[in-house]
Amino acid sequence: MNLHGKDIKIFAGNSNRVLAEEIAEKIGLPLGVATVGKFSDGESAINIGEVVRGSDVFVIQSTCTPVNDNLIELLIMIDAIKRASAGRITAVMPYFGYARQDRKAKARDPISAKLVANLITVAGADRVLTMDLHTPQLQGFFDIPVDHLVGVPILASYFSDKFDRFDDVVAVSPDVGSVTRTRKFAERLDIPIAIVDKRRPKANVSEIMNVVGDVANKKVILIDDLLDTGGTIVNSANALMEMGAKEVFACCTHGVLSGPACERIESSCIKELVMLNTIPLPKDKPTAKITSMSVAAIFAEAIERVYGDISISTLFTQRD
Repeated sequence: MNLHGKDIKIFAGNSNRVLAEEIAEKIGLPLGVATVGKFSDGESAINIGEVVRGSDVFVIQSTCTPVNDNLIELLIMIDAIKRASAGRITAVMPYFGYARQDRKAKARDPISAKLVANLITVAGADRVLTMDLHTPQLQGFFDIPVDHLVGVPILASYFSDKFDRFDDVVAVSPDVGSVTRTRKFAERLDIPIAIVDKRRPKANVSEIMNVVGDVANKKVILIDDLLDTGGTIVNSANALMEMGAKEVFACCTHGVLSGPACERIESSCIKELVMLNTIPLPKDKPTAKITSMSVAAIFAEAIERVYGDISISTLFTQRD
């Protein structure tokens, strides 16, 4: 590809090579030549193996586990490409880590999301392409353009094909913070919504208080942006079953799956968990209940639009 006199080049770190290769294949390009390894002391060792002078460069890297290693890889790759005189650099981050620390919840808390945004900008990125930030307001933490894709259309499309009828299906938000996402999901399937009211005594611990809405004798679909330890989604599923739900399904954009998450999902009443592949699943799928959907097509189209200086908003109109 060559528009406006600039080549397009796509590079990837080690965080999610399979997704990066799938995105590149859909665009019709090979991944750029780069060595992304480590020195003997554990420092990241990066070498860009081809000319990028004047090119429009996209670096694909999710900041998932190991979070700090993947973040440093991204920063050093951006720095190397910037120093090689690339025309423009876009950090393509299917999953943006550190997004949950977006405010001072109590005295002396860091705002890590802002710090990471600053690091990406200072490293030399000219724009960021990501999906389902933990809170959309994080776009304002960047002093460069942010294109924010959404995963709801992919998830809704999966369930649209799965169920024959929707008169007994309810979309459920596991907390107040996910209501907007749940409403958009429900609108695509033309189904009602319910809300799980919860409080969180401490980090990664949730306690269900009440369910707002009618879930009795219904198939329910829990919708969230990310699944970390699985406590919220499993507790919500149990509460919904106690309220008379027939079956519980769950879906999320980012499957962090830390700690006891897989064991909790496997032993829970959740019939199926649908996740997008912004974060790679372990080679041995941790539980048969998990279904993974690819985001390669939407990221490939977004990259092509950014490269061609075509509106991204029309992409949202088509898919959301």
